[in-house]
Amino acid sequence: MTGPALLLDGVSHTFGGRAALDDLTLSVLPGRVTALIGLNGAGKTTALRALTGRLRPTYGVARILGHDPADMPVDVARRFGHVVDTPLVYPELTVTENLRCAARLHGLARQVAAAAADAAVGRTGLDPWRLTRARALSMGNRQRLGIAGATLHRPAALILDEPTSALDPQGVVLVRELVRGLADDGAAVLVSSHHLDEVARVADEIVVLHGGRDVGRLEPGGTDLEQRFFAMVLDADSRAAGTRTAGRGSLA
Repeated sequence: MTGPALLLDGVSHTFGGRAALDDLTLSVLPGRVTALIGLNGAGKTTALRALTGRLRPTYGVARILGHDPADMPVDVARRFGHVVDTPLVYPELTVTENLRCAARLHGLARQVAAAAADAAVGRTGLDPWRLTRARALSMGNRQRLGIAGATLHRPAALILDEPTSALDPQGVVLVRELVRGLADDGAAVLVSSHHLDEVARVADEIVVLHGGRDVGRLEPGGTDLEQRFFAMVLDADSRAAGTRTAGRGSLA
């Protein structure tokens, strides 16, 4: 496709009267990795849940591969992958069984599914646990398993929420290589993270989210990335405080 594979357009959402997202517009083109960065409570997971169809935003439009994520045709859904909130795994199934099930759900034929599952085990470093039931895995290996299941069908659009949060250094490198490889093959990838230094290694663009708003972009390169991030957040807070003060003054 020529347009964005992942799109939020003017999306706002509130929880109990508090704005979690405020007129957020975000797009990811095929072949690009976009990182969504922000402090706790910035709205990152809410944005990803809106984009994956897990919640209906109060205002605005979400699209995956040109379709409403809450009502995607089957052939479109099979070209999409995501891990948001917690990895989707079946605790009573082994690693291999989970991945074969994921492959079948993504529309792969039985023989192709078995080969895809074996390849995913290798890509994510899960070979020593291939016969282990998911309920017995560590948190990090459950995360690897969820990512493996979301990517084994080589999706055209991929969303990952904090994909390296529970991983050891080896797992971080494996996921980094996986994400970059999918994008190089033409996938649109959106990743949320707290780890600026890590996303800078894979992202083509870093979007800073603060108070539910897009407050700017960071170039992935450079040694002062964290400093630039906090300067952007502080500037957004200062501008918001100035707006509130001006508003109170106008009512005096």
